[in-house]
Amino acid sequence: MRYRSWSITIALAALLCLSSPSAAGQSQGSGTEDDRPEPPRLADGRPDLQGVWDFRTITPLERPRQLGDQETLTVEQASQLEALAAEAGAPELGDVGSYNGFWWDIGTTVVGDRRTSLIVDPPDGRMPPLATGAVRQAGNIIADVPGTRPVRYRSGGIGADGPEDRGLAERCLLGFNSGPPMLPSAYNNNMQLFQNADNVVILNEMVHDARVIPVNGRPHPSPSIRLWMGDSRGHWDGDTLIVETTNFNDKVPSFGPGPMRALGTGTTARLTERFTRISADILLYEFTIDDASTLTQPVTAALPMRKSPLDIFEYACHEGNYGMTNLLSGARAEEREAGQ
Repeated sequence: MRYRSWSITIALAALLCLSSPSAAGQSQGSGTEDDRPEPPRLADGRPDLQGVWDFRTITPLERPRQLGDQETLTVEQASQLEALAAEAGAPELGDVGSYNGFWWDIGTTVVGDRRTSLIVDPPDGRMPPLATGAVRQAGNIIADVPGTRPVRYRSGGIGADGPEDRGLAERCLLGFNSGPPMLPSAYNNNMQLFQNADNVVILNEMVHDARVIPVNGRPHPSPSIRLWMGDSRGHWDGDTLIVETTNFNDKVPSFGPGPMRALGTGTTARLTERFTRISADILLYEFTIDDASTLTQPVTAALPMRKSPLDIFEYACHEGNYGMTNLLSGARAEEREAGQ
C-alpha cells in the first residue's frame, strides 16, 4: 500500500516539474447549492442518500510537499497521473503473505475537481502540527516496530506475544478504511447507506461494521460509555446530513491518517461528518476532526463518493482469521526453536 502511494506521489511531482507555474488549474469545486440539481427525496421530504457508495481514489489525503500551494491539477496532469496509476497495477508488498493483484482495489482516478489532496483545511492541504505532548504511533506492514500497548493504528504491530500486539484491522476490530472517518485504502472502499425518518445506518464493507445513527434528537449517552466507533448522532441542515461522533474509547486514535499512523487517543476526539447528495451519482462526504490535545487546529477533508450498481458482500473477518492464528503460532514455534 505505502509503495503504491509513494510511487504516485513521485509521479505527481515529476509531472509538475514539467509544467509551467501558470498551468495549475482552478478548483471546480462541487458547486453551490443553487447550482446543484434537486436531489431525490423520501416520503419525509429529506434527500434520499441511500445506496452503495464507492470512495476509492488515488488523490492522497495530504498534498505532496513538492506541490507547494498548487490546489488542483490541470486536466493534462490528472490524465497522465491516472494513466500511470492504471499502468502501475497492484502494489508489491513482499515475497510472502501478500495477495495477488486481483484483490487490490486502490483505484485509478483522482477526485472530480482534481484537488491535490483530500484535506481542504488547513489550506495547504496538509496535516497541522501536533499539539505539545500529543500521543503518536507509527507501524509498518513489513516488519514490527517496537512500541507499547494499546496499538491504535490499523496495520502492522509491535510484536507477537498476543493479539493485543497487532493492529486493529489485523485483529478484525476495525477496518483499515472504515474509520470513522472513512478514508480510501487498499480494497473494499465501499459503504452502503440506509435511512428512514428516525435513523441512518452506515454499513462499511470493510469488517462489515454498521453504525446506527439516530436523527430524531436522541442525545449522546454518558461520557463514561466508550465505544470502538464512538457514539454517533445525526441531524439535518437543509439537504445536508450532519453526523457528530464522540465517546470513542482510549484504544483508538483521534485520527489515523493512513493505516500505519495513529495520532492521539479517541477519548478527546470529536468527529463531524457531512453527507450531501450533489448529483444523481455523487455523494459528497466531508469530515472534520477536532481534538485540541492532539492537533493544533481542526482538520477537514472532502471525499466525493460515486454511486455503485454493485452489492456489498459480507467481509467475515473473524470467521477463520487464520492469519492471526498462524502469526502467533509461528512466533511460538520460533521461540521453541530458540530454546526460550
